[in-house]
Amino acid sequence: MIFPFRLRQSGFRVLTLGLLAALSLAPPAVARVRLSQVQVARQFLLAVLRADYNHAYQLLAPEVSAAVTPARFRAAARPLYEKGQQFQPAIDLYKLGMRIQENNDVRHFYSFMFKSDTLAAKPEVQLDVTFRDSTATRILSFGLIPAPQTKARRAK
Repeated sequence: MIFPFRLRQSGFRVLTLGLLAALSLAPPAVARVRLSQVQVARQFLLAVLRADYNHAYQLLAPEVSAAVTPARFRAAARPLYEKGQQFQPAIDLYKLGMRIQENNDVRHFYSFMFKSDTLAAKPEVQLDVTFRDSTATRILSFGLIPAPQTKARRAK
């Protein structure tokens, strides 16, 4: 009686191994999810803030990476990194919208602020990322936007 049980158990093992092998050869069922613009912008800024310039450079629009060398990109991204060292690199979305340029081109932008700046009435600096249009998922431009300076009131 023990012999048939062992045959069934070994048959089960062969079946299990066969299924595992077949599943490992099958293409993954999960499709690659396309990131939204705000996710790409956040990913880009977080890469810059941790000085992962190679990853951030890969998120640039093709026309930008064709015109800007990695060395020039690192130099342009360095001020953002330095602000991240000053304010801590955690960021939150501050605002988003569209900018209409003089030639009537519309650019979509996302501005982030440092989390350490959340209690201020206005953030001291914004981290800005721009896309070509509403469907683009590669970065056209980026930079720091300083907070507007208020005029000091004169004493009478």
